[in-house]
Amino acid sequence: MSKAKLTAAIYARVSTDDQNTDMQLAEVRGYAARMGWDTLEFVDKGISGMKRSRPGLDACMEAARLKKVDAVLVWKLDRFGRSLSNLIENILLLDGYGVRFIGVTQGIDTDQKNPTSRLMIHILGAVAEFERSMIVDRVRSGMASAKRAGKHCGRPVKIWRRDKALELRRQGLSNREIAVKMGVSEASIRRALKSATKGLLQAS
Repeated sequence: MSKAKLTAAIYARVSTDDQNTDMQLAEVRGYAARMGWDTLEFVDKGISGMKRSRPGLDACMEAARLKKVDAVLVWKLDRFGRSLSNLIENILLLDGYGVRFIGVTQGIDTDQKNPTSRLMIHILGAVAEFERSMIVDRVRSGMASAKRAGKHCGRPVKIWRRDKALELRRQGLSNREIAVKMGVSEASIRRALKSATKGLLQAS
């Protein structure tokens, strides 16, 4: 029984319109030919590798997600992306789809059958998790500093007239009706009226 032929996605990118992808494509096509693989090609021209979303890359990743390809081939790692976080994220996504990522001129291959490749994936996963933790820590630290400086963090505080809500309540409107009229949540109305009532009782 003959073994099913694999299909590889070839991805190439250049940063400016006056550059071309000929050298990248020639080497990667040669690699695919030696492996006996069919190929689909995705190219981004004049687009920075720092951009998370690129037409060619997005189409390549979608083909991988839909299992239309078994591997993604690039000439060098920096053609796939220059942002470390985005690069790792996409390689891990491909691994999750069961699709190999191969940098043909750098000996990079995430073949799931290869123990060394699995180690590399675990390391990349750990780096990604570490970066996410660092980002969370920076955000929390920034918010704490802002609060100490008296700055509001989170959603903007909605300004509305509590006395108007109390007046509407005296007119017999329900909390829901007042909330609709005031353009705030019913919970906010309920809290405001409770606070106002408590204040009136303490003042009497």
